[in-house]
Amino acid sequence: MSRLLDKYNQFDETDLWKQYRVKKDAEIRSYLVEKYSPLVKHVAGRIAIGMPQNVEFEDLVSYGVFGLLDAIEKFDPSREIKFKTYAMTRIRGSIFDELRSVDWIPRSIRQKAKQLENIIAMLENKEGKKVDDEEIAKELGVSMEEYNSLLAKLSGTSLVSLNDIWFLGDENDEVSFMETLESPMNMNPDNIIEKEEIKNVIVEAIQSLPEKEKKVIVLYYYEDLTLKEIGEVLEVTESRISQLHTKAVARLRSKLSKVKSAIQKR
Repeated sequence: MSRLLDKYNQFDETDLWKQYRVKKDAEIRSYLVEKYSPLVKHVAGRIAIGMPQNVEFEDLVSYGVFGLLDAIEKFDPSREIKFKTYAMTRIRGSIFDELRSVDWIPRSIRQKAKQLENIIAMLENKEGKKVDDEEIAKELGVSMEEYNSLLAKLSGTSLVSLNDIWFLGDENDEVSFMETLESPMNMNPDNIIEKEEIKNVIVEAIQSLPEKEKKVIVLYYYEDLTLKEIGEVLEVTESRISQLHTKAVARLRSKLSKVKSAIQKR
């Protein structure tokens, strides 16, 4: 154990946060960074699943460090939010922000992801029910082997897309799927109502997913399991879990896109 951990672990952390908020003590800040740095590798490790080979794990970690530092500076101990929860959201957001800035997803893959979302929306509106893989592949005009290959290529985009779903008003006022897991800060009454509406819509959309896809979303985003761990729970391969995750995200985006457009027009 390091000197800082040995020194400050004996203190009440709530008191340390209050002290840091007032004095911005550099040693306490270093202690907090050291104590919570494992969160960065944890989040980066989960995001790395499904990323293309050109995305290095160490790069994800370096992007996430900025999120941890930002979380330490902005965390308010008076709110009923655990720092771990708050920090993981900030770390995740920092990594995705950097990924978006370097535009690592090829345009062709983005187009295919959008095409898949549109086809799912069209088929489900037409049939009035959940559609299966065979129906989607047929509408895409590809074989099941080609369809599964497409899902594998799109797996990385689905991890980012759940952080891109909602934008309210302008670019400085947004809510993502992940933010529905914690209480937002500095919201006016109108935005609080909108966020509650969005949470309800997202919950309904998740409930409408096919059972296996719903389990993957819950286990991945709510229970914080890796795709490998989810595969063990559901007794299928990790690649199959990745496919289910990609399809679930595509279904969610197709269901929520209309609501998103309506909110933006308010």
